[in-house]
Amino acid sequence: MPAIPPGASVTPPPRDDAWFEALFTTHTTAVYRYFRRRLPAGSGGAGPDTEDLTAEVFATAWRRREDVPEGAELPWLYRTAGFVLANHRRKMRPVLVADVPEEADDVDPQALALTDDHVRRVLGVLTPRDRRILLLNAWDGLTGDQLAGVLGVSRGGADAALSRARSRLRDAWAAQSRAGDTGEVPVATVRARTAAPASRPVQEAGH
Repeated sequence: MPAIPPGASVTPPPRDDAWFEALFTTHTTAVYRYFRRRLPAGSGGAGPDTEDLTAEVFATAWRRREDVPEGAELPWLYRTAGFVLANHRRKMRPVLVADVPEEADDVDPQALALTDDHVRRVLGVLTPRDRRILLLNAWDGLTGDQLAGVLGVSRGGADAALSRARSRLRDAWAAQSRAGDTGEVPVATVRARTAAPASRPVQEAGH
């Protein structure tokens, strides 16, 4: 095979049926699990809604196939899934954090931690953005550039956002522990810390 001259551009593969089939085969399980973990049992988790939302993500990928970045397909799909899920939730009544499915796939210590009622009560105190970042990291295994791609921020911004979210999770955990066995969390105290200028989260693109 002849060498490519320095500076010469490489023509990407065509965005045709074969490209889409490869995209679907490679990433459909990850996108399906994204929705299954976030839809409460009895309201679509591992059911028709999960399948429909997964299909909607890939239908969007096909319609906007020229916008899907080469080599960063999964972060793009996750970000699209986030918008699809948000639209779906607007059509439903609010979902309590306690209704988050208790079992995650590919069980590891981080995922198991999220199945604990104590942790899920603490997650309910955090902002939606912090919860999203923590779940993308723990459930979907996103770090670094992939997390940055989903959030629409730089790698440094994603690392900082994850670090802040973890710090606020620790604060909320400590606050709940001080509250005793009642399971109550001093929401005002934790939210006040969250709103402090020093810990203001990086804004997502488009927000």
